[in-house]
Amino acid sequence: MAIKASLKRLQFCNFKLNLLLNITQAINDNLSTKELLDFFERILRKDLNIGKVVIYSYKEKWDCILASGFDCNKIRNISVENDLLYYNQITSLTTTLNPDLSYFDVVIPVYNHDMPIAFVIIGDIDEEREGISPTIKHLHFIQTLTNVIIVAIENKHFFKESIRQEKINKELELASKMQTMLIPNSDELPHNDELFVSAYYLPHHEVGGDYYDFIKLNKNEYGFCIADVSGKGISAALLMSNFQANMRALFTSKKTLASIIEKLNETVIKSANCEKFITLFIARYNAKTRELQYVNAGHNPPVLYNGEKKETRFLTSGCVGLGMFDEIPELTEGYMLLTSNSKIVCYTDGLVEMENNKKVQFGTKPIEDDISSNRQMDEIIDNIIKRLNIYKGENKFFDDISILGIDFH
Repeated sequence: MAIKASLKRLQFCNFKLNLLLNITQAINDNLSTKELLDFFERILRKDLNIGKVVIYSYKEKWDCILASGFDCNKIRNISVENDLLYYNQITSLTTTLNPDLSYFDVVIPVYNHDMPIAFVIIGDIDEEREGISPTIKHLHFIQTLTNVIIVAIENKHFFKESIRQEKINKELELASKMQTMLIPNSDELPHNDELFVSAYYLPHHEVGGDYYDFIKLNKNEYGFCIADVSGKGISAALLMSNFQANMRALFTSKKTLASIIEKLNETVIKSANCEKFITLFIARYNAKTRELQYVNAGHNPPVLYNGEKKETRFLTSGCVGLGMFDEIPELTEGYMLLTSNSKIVCYTDGLVEMENNKKVQFGTKPIEDDISSNRQMDEIIDNIIKRLNIYKGENKFFDDISILGIDFH
């Protein structure tokens, strides 16, 4: 009898080992999640005689990914959050508070790094059968199978997610390169006898919602602008790319700044569906007459330095931001004659609203200090950024930062 019992135990151990090998092979064969669950169900119900099985798994929310051996209406009132989350080890369901759970026998929680990732609920169909219940008889083996299957499914999910994230990262990298192509770098900006233009651009993410541009309109006239989309991320970058295309098409020497602003407002309203708006500073400069015309559409006022009077002022004349109203209620164009050695620094709010460790904003004082120096514009911008990095300390940048500066000789 002892030999027969030992032989029977050996056969059963071999049987379990074969099942584990079969599961391992199925995982190595890269079966789909559904195929793995079907395989798991067959082992439990056909090989181990488990009557009922339910699996709840967590991805972004708790979902029932397998229900077999019973009427699914039996579990419609089971809530993982209310009924299962407090189970952290194999537990009998004989005293459960939810009557729907009492239809089963045992709950097997599956944890990963102290976090629940699945709950497997099993039970017998034939409660009156003779001998040991299959649920009890195979409980720890079922726990082993459960952990193997759930971890395999989790790994498949993480692998797919990593591929998806890698694809997104590559697309963002391409989008960042394309966006960078739309924004002129300092090497492409004019450095001549009439003016010296320099710029700085730092997107908060791979793509940003800031934009600046400098356009030669004709022999004597130049146009320049700086803009900022409300919000951040891909949606802001897409809106700004569309805005840039419209700006380039509209900004000519023949159109007034007011007419350009009104047309741009229409395009932002259509593109953003009133969910976002754009602040913009746009200007036209005539190098022969030294006339500067501008409109500030809700943007941070650029700092202008008068080279002869050695004083600074902020350029505020304009209107509300673009996309705020179907029709701009009031618009004022700014106008002035620039003296020689005047300078202007345009910027976005990511610069002046950066905080130090005491939550005090960087502000415009450093810009006012540097713009009145004898440095060339590229050196002025470099110094502003150096001061910003020292000022912010360990704080991280929270927004895009753009600066466009011009020396008027």
